[in-house]
Amino acid sequence: MLRLLVSLILYQSLFAFAAEPVKHTIEVDGHPMALWQKSPSKTRAVVLLLHGRTYSALPDFDLQVAGENLSFMDRLTDLGFTVYALDGRGYGDTPRDSSGWLTPDRAVRDAIAAIEWIKNKESDNIHLYGWSYGSMVAQLVAQRRPELLASIMLFGYPFDPDRHVKDKNVEYPSDPSRQLNTAEHAASDFIVADTISNKAIQAYVDQALVADPIRVDFKNLHEWAEMDASKVTVPTLLMQAEHDPLAATPLQLNLFTKIPTAKKWWVVLANGDHAALLESSSAEMLRAMNAFMTQIESEPVKPAS
Repeated sequence: MLRLLVSLILYQSLFAFAAEPVKHTIEVDGHPMALWQKSPSKTRAVVLLLHGRTYSALPDFDLQVAGENLSFMDRLTDLGFTVYALDGRGYGDTPRDSSGWLTPDRAVRDAIAAIEWIKNKESDNIHLYGWSYGSMVAQLVAQRRPELLASIMLFGYPFDPDRHVKDKNVEYPSDPSRQLNTAEHAASDFIVADTISNKAIQAYVDQALVADPIRVDFKNLHEWAEMDASKVTVPTLLMQAEHDPLAATPLQLNLFTKIPTAKKWWVVLANGDHAALLESSSAEMLRAMNAFMTQIESEPVKPAS
């Protein structure tokens, strides 16, 4: 009987999903923004996660797959971090901007507002993590408001000055296109074989398309021209996946060498691709993040000059 009871408990734990994240709705310039939270029993520090160009916070950072531990939020809370994840305008549970568009400047201002809201609620320093487009937003937050951050952690960093800011005179249509997201696109970042199960890829596709059926429309992309690594003064962890086609080494090198602070790490995730935070390389990513934040948090606070 005891053996049967233990087996039943193990079976239920294997196939049960983790606790749902807490949803906060914050007002940013009169616009409701969804901010998700998961917390451990005792918090070491606070991390805010910014998603990429196409899909929102929960499929990216809280992927739930029966029998697999793939939720980035859950794994960070297991390490003792309180974790927040923001849905940008038009993503997940955050409605589109009234204009129908999202711009780099708007995304940065929304992220800053979320950080200020979190700082009013939490007493701990905030580490800002950005994936893909989110890493570009995180860099601009660090440039504008470094005093809000303990560090930035960038993954899948795709900023290419020649591609992102070469044409500042683009004419955008009056109405956004609102194209449908597709299953093919949702699965396109999983390119390295045997780093994630087919079941997990399908779960990501399903959850991403439910959360984000319509592609968000960006304009004013010339605003990325504000990006200047020489103005990043906060501690920085740069993570590059070995086989990430969107985060080529020259782009990482350009960023890393221009950051003036000596408090910077550059970690290459072996056998990873643009979706490495959901794949087997995620273990290496979490080790790097844990070590980096532990070092930052353990340094003595310098008295104000």
